[in-house]
Formats: sequence, C-alpha cells, structure tokens
Amino acid sequence: MSFDGFIDYQRREYCKDIKCEVQLDLDRQNEGTDEYERVRGICQSDCRHTTYEFHHWLINKGYLLVRPVN
Repeated sequence: MSFDGFIDYQRREYCKDIKCEVQLDLDRQNEGTDEYERVRGICQSDCRHTTYEFHHWLINKGYLLVRPVN
C-alpha cells in the first residue's frame, strides 16, 4: 500500500544495496533452479545480517514504518 508522495520498499532492496554475498550469489543463479532455491533458503532461514542492521539501514534511507491503529 503506497501513500501519495512515498515509495514502498522493494523486495531485497537492502540486500542489493549492501551487496550481500548471498544476494550476489542469488543474482548469479537462474530463478527456479535447485541452486537458486538452495541459496534463497539461506536468506529465508539463515540470514547473515541482523534486524538491527536492517532497521538502521531503513532509518538511514529515510523509510518510515507504518501500521493501522487497529
């Protein structure tokens, strides 16, 4: 859900911006192959970066986190 004058975070934007080694490897694979899924699994269950790092990256890039009141 976008708000006028704002952009949404794009999938893997953080990973690509920090040049994560796993993301770089994933970019070299063909989507849907066994190797792609293996590398993707690292991102899903064994990310090498912390939520702290991600959170501060968001702040430094000017992202705002919003949610409905209810």
